[in-house]
Amino acid sequence: MEAQYLRRFHRHQPKDYQCTSSVHKHIKAPVDIVWSLVRSFDKPQKYKPFVSRCIVQGDLKIGSVREVNVKSGLPATTSTERLELLDDNEHILGIRIVGGDHRLKNYTSVLTVHPEIIDGRPGTLVIESFVVDVPAGNTKDDTCYFVKALINCNLKSLAEVSERMAMLDRTEPINRTATNGEAPHKIITWG
Repeated sequence: MEAQYLRRFHRHQPKDYQCTSSVHKHIKAPVDIVWSLVRSFDKPQKYKPFVSRCIVQGDLKIGSVREVNVKSGLPATTSTERLELLDDNEHILGIRIVGGDHRLKNYTSVLTVHPEIIDGRPGTLVIESFVVDVPAGNTKDDTCYFVKALINCNLKSLAEVSERMAMLDRTEPINRTATNGEAPHKIITWG
């Protein structure tokens, strides 16, 4: 199924001086929870551990620009990113980096969210693909390795936050009628 999603939504056409790749993550949380975090272009710090602050200029729509402050430990302090695609029906988010004090030039990414069943429960497959210029002095392999490491870290954090939200939201009704006239109780399951 992943290959089908890659062919349909993640078609990048890199030039000779660019690299492209994709990363996927299976998350044990329903797609609506995962998508609610991913689609928050104005609040990437909800799950991206390297983002300390985000300010969006204007309304949240295609073409919106966000200024992101990056936490120390990375070779950057700011990134300016434009929302290129936001599809709530297909669960697709596309961004382009348009500025910042880093070496990710002509960076474009597409992130898609797909429902799946994991261990008999609603889960989510998240796929993020990208294309970016290879900086002078770096190789394609080095550049892809660095970007994939960042994406893996973000997706790991997305999984942790989503799964925690799913655990708090997981209630299942008992299918019986109370005999004392009270409303039926709910059982909270924890995994």
